[in-house]
Amino acid sequence: METAAAGDLSSPDLAPRDLAHREPAATQSRFRRLRDLIEGPELGFLMEAHSGLSAKLVEEAGFAGIWGSGLSMSASLGLRDNNEASWTQVLEQAEYMADASSLPILLDGDTGYGNFNNVRRLVRKLCERGIAGVCIEDKLFPKTNSFIGEAQPLADMEEFCGRLRAGKDAQPDDDFVLVARVEALISGHSMDEALRRAEAYHAAGADAILMHSKKRHAGEILAFMERWGGRCPVIIVPTMYYSTPTDMFRHAGISTIIWANHLVRASITAMRETASRIHREQSLAGIEAEIVSVKDIFALTENDELEAAGERYLPAASVPVRPPGPSTRPVRGIVLAASHGAALGAYTADKPKCMVDLRGRPLLSHLLGVLARAGVRDLAVVRGYCKAAIDPARLAVGDLTLLDNDEHASTGEVASLLCAIERLRGESVVVYGDVLFRRYILDALLAVEADIVIAVDALRQRAPGGGSRHEPDPRDVVAADKPFSASYLDDQPARLVSMGELAVPEASGEWIGLLRLSARGADLVRDELALMQAEGVAGTADLPALLSRLNARHPVAVHYITGHWLDVDTITDLADARNFS
Repeated sequence: METAAAGDLSSPDLAPRDLAHREPAATQSRFRRLRDLIEGPELGFLMEAHSGLSAKLVEEAGFAGIWGSGLSMSASLGLRDNNEASWTQVLEQAEYMADASSLPILLDGDTGYGNFNNVRRLVRKLCERGIAGVCIEDKLFPKTNSFIGEAQPLADMEEFCGRLRAGKDAQPDDDFVLVARVEALISGHSMDEALRRAEAYHAAGADAILMHSKKRHAGEILAFMERWGGRCPVIIVPTMYYSTPTDMFRHAGISTIIWANHLVRASITAMRETASRIHREQSLAGIEAEIVSVKDIFALTENDELEAAGERYLPAASVPVRPPGPSTRPVRGIVLAASHGAALGAYTADKPKCMVDLRGRPLLSHLLGVLARAGVRDLAVVRGYCKAAIDPARLAVGDLTLLDNDEHASTGEVASLLCAIERLRGESVVVYGDVLFRRYILDALLAVEADIVIAVDALRQRAPGGGSRHEPDPRDVVAADKPFSASYLDDQPARLVSMGELAVPEASGEWIGLLRLSARGADLVRDELALMQAEGVAGTADLPALLSRLNARHPVAVHYITGHWLDVDTITDLADARNFS
């Protein structure tokens, strides 16, 4: 564990495991970037990470630097924050983080793991691994977490100054950042004692002071800043006084804020809830669409880079062949979003219903996100009512084409689809712009071997008063050649028999407004649309009419689902959608 990392250690931006492919995020070294962040004129932020994966997520979120939290690393190992994890174990975790991200890391070095000799050895090893800085606290080894108990004993001030001088003398890079964490206030000492120690540590060579407090308000921190006078940068950790507005810290002259343990805490919440739900439901059906896919893990861990490297370095016969699947084949998406949604009243007075707000994002943004995460690319949205309100900047989806049905007030869904007819080439997904569904539904639809397949909810076949406040649109009620069965094991999908205006006993379910076309299926739809135009019926026809016409000539497959979707037609639907999203 203590051996130096392989590679050119004179270039710490190139971490050992990714020398072959990772470019530095900036021309400056990580050491320089951390120093600039802490010494710069603007308030900086460091986000906690505790593993290579969490470091990637911090970088993905847009932070400029990472706090390598000792508490979080210990917790992720199932250990207490009492130096139960050895310094070499912490060093190994920090190395994985440096490999996974190009961001500079300020490591939580606890007390330095001993006396001056341990500190200088730690600093050398951190520099070898490209860790840009370390923070050590003026307590005794082994340490106890600052939020446990009261009046924890502090290190002798002069002895701690010796640790700081040893660390500075040992650093091979002048930009390496050594932060002294002052525990005086958190241990119950006076402000005068905190100032005395901070000044001594600054004089001993500390590049910045981390002033710690566990009060529920920021009074101690603000009082310290008034008396400190900007002698060197001050870093804070507002875990306890989190309700203080950030602008107060900015105006007080704070250098850097550390968000110290929130990723590990969030992960515990998510893992606890997921494990409990799976145990309770004894099924993955309800949870699968609410968590990231395995494909997302592959993307985060850069599996594509490994495949590209294999093509470069392995003999041709040794390169594994990836079979085509939903994650690799090109699939186009067409969203029909021209409708007004007048039943939503004031919510759609100045925007189409696809743009109503669901927890801070438009409905359409949620829908496009599901499509993109399922591997559907080259997305197009057909606009109509208040088309200017469909703003790509609010949708946060790349590679989006906007098409317009300017006759939306007098035409139907087929007319909107005709606006995108040139995009109906190759495998395609067509969906209404006012529906939401869990991603596993689309994943399954993409796996069905059929030219035309529609998603049908078998649980929506209820008579009025049958226990659901949702009454299906009669146009969307379908009959198939075999019903849904929870124990049905046949891999072959059902086949559409008829669609629209069916008596409830004849119904097999309700089409949810989502269909998938193979490349041949897209050709069939284009041909049918041309026939409808020639007959003069395309202008006012809806998609159920198109599907019924197609089914007369070509089999339309039915893929059954059991809930986990909704459409937004009424105010009640909108409330449900906000909970769904």
